[in-house]
This record gives sequence, C-alpha cells and structure tokens, in this order.
Amino acid sequence: MTESYLMAHLRSTVWGPAEFVGLPPWWLVGEGLLAGTVGTAAIVGTAVAGAWYGNSQLADGEAGLVCAAALALYLCVVRAGRALVGIVALLGVCLALQAPEAAAGVVLAERGRVESVMVTSVEDTAASGHGRYLCSVSDRDGVPLKVRIWRGCEQTTSPGDALAVVYDPKGQLPPRGVQSGTSPAGSLLDLGGWVAAVVAGCVVAVVRSYRLAAVAPAPR
Repeated sequence: MTESYLMAHLRSTVWGPAEFVGLPPWWLVGEGLLAGTVGTAAIVGTAVAGAWYGNSQLADGEAGLVCAAALALYLCVVRAGRALVGIVALLGVCLALQAPEAAAGVVLAERGRVESVMVTSVEDTAASGHGRYLCSVSDRDGVPLKVRIWRGCEQTTSPGDALAVVYDPKGQLPPRGVQSGTSPAGSLLDLGGWVAAVVAGCVVAVVRSYRLAAVAPAPR
C-alpha cells in the first residue's frame, strides 16, 4: 500500500497527475496551446527584433533564452510534471539558439541588397566534419570580405568565379550567399519543427498538470 502510494506520488511529480477521466478539458488544451504559442513567439520575435534593430543582446538569442526560462517557470507555477518541464525547457533553449540564424535570414530577405562578388579561394571543410565549401570573396573594389560564404559556394566553384551575396544596407548583419526562393516567411520554416515541439510539449505539460479540487466532506 505504502509502496503503491509512493510510486503514484513519484509518477505524479515527474509526469504530472493528469487527474481527469477521458479526454482532457478543452480549456486545459487551450491553455497549453496559448502558453506554447506565446512562448515560442517571444523567443523568435525577440531574435527578429534584435536583428532588425541591431540589438546584439536580442539578436544573439540571449533574450530568447530568458523567454525559454520564463516558459519553464510558468509550467512550474502550474505544477506540471518535472520531466515535462525539463523537456520543454530544453526544447525552448534549442529554439532560442536556432532563432538568430533564421532571424538574420528574415531581415536580409526583407531589406537586403544583392551584389556580385569575386571568389578568391575555396576551402573544402568536409574533412573537419562540416561538409561545406567555404568561399573567400572580395567586393567590386577588390576589398576582401571579413566573412567567408558557404551559401552558393559549391564543389564546382573556383577562384575568379562570381558569387551573388546579399548585404544588409545598415551594416548590422554580416553578408551571406544568396539562396534561390528565399523569403521572410521561408527563413522561418526551418524553425517550424522546434516551434511545434515546444508547443506540443507545453500542451502535454499543462494538460497533465490538472488536479482535482479537494472535495470537502459532507456535513453530518
């Protein structure tokens, strides 16, 4: 009896009590969806805002990590299972670390200017495990760019070839190679899996946090 109670208590603490019969209440699912949507929007939104306005603390994902921590804290407040809180926190951190790259793509797709540069050298990084070709390039005046380009840099690329590069006119973002079909919305598609995972984790955590209210004993 005592062992059974301890196991039930441990399971409730780790995964949440989920004290309902049948399907979870619709408002509970809605609460989880709202929490996950607001949390992911804050994580991605701060990165996009930082890239757009040149705020390094936002653009580097630091604010996104704070938002991920706030989302985990909310789940702790609603007394979600500790394992589910940890899973959502981990997914939120991964999303915050991936968001800056996508945010830069959004800004460059929206206001970037495309120019042609000349390849000066090509490095194959396959041996180091990156599996990419990196092109050192120089602009039309022959000034070398401080960053190497991998988008559009391929095995067939050789020194002297022209490469299309998109610049940020405000100079807040480093240039990058042009990819066909790039759009602001398309730059965020790579985050779709992480966003869906965080939202799904929040829904499960909130739903399983449901506890029945203590029932007062009937008067004698």
